[in-house]
Amino acid sequence: MQTIVINSQKGGSGKTTLCAHLAVQAELSGDGPVFLIDTDPQGTLSTWHEKREAEAPQRADVPLAGLESGLQMLKQHQAEYCIIDTAPTRTDENVALFRLADIVLMPIRPSPSDLWAAAATVALLKEADIPFLFILTQAKANASITGQAAAALSHYGPVAETFIADRVPYAASMTDGRTAIELTGKGPAAIETAALWKNIKTCLHANMLKTEKGKRHG
Repeated sequence: MQTIVINSQKGGSGKTTLCAHLAVQAELSGDGPVFLIDTDPQGTLSTWHEKREAEAPQRADVPLAGLESGLQMLKQHQAEYCIIDTAPTRTDENVALFRLADIVLMPIRPSPSDLWAAAATVALLKEADIPFLFILTQAKANASITGQAAAALSHYGPVAETFIADRVPYAASMTDGRTAIELTGKGPAAIETAALWKNIKTCLHANMLKTEKGKRHG
């Protein structure tokens, strides 16, 4: 099982929306079973899932203190992926959570304040040698600031090739437990979410090969 943690130090980055959409995309791509865990006290992801009619992805109600044993239980249930939503500011708890991740995804809006806020988390991840990937969210089409943000972030770590554009259906679809990719299966949101999921799987595969190589030479 691959564990994906999604974290952002800034509110409004689309963290929970990204979590839900990636989980649904993984299931649609045949990569399930996928489980969601919501560690954010606001419980937005849990509320979305409760409104959802479709059975997949599933949600595991696991307390933060029991997360490690909860992940082991999901592995025993043949889960392929576990995607974890986090609170933005619970730094100490998030560091322990990061150590359980195969990769940490960091959604970031292309704005200076969002870029500055990411610095502390990046330092923690690098110190602990935890793989991470920046994902530009709410990007404006053809806006120069998007390219500038990607270039700036690339100095600190890998940036997903696919950006998530600023589209109304992403947020609107969440109100009744669905996602934009289910509302418009061949629309722009579906296309970019599928492409992003491929980017993430490529990163996970590369990290796995790197880890195996390190073990052989250790």
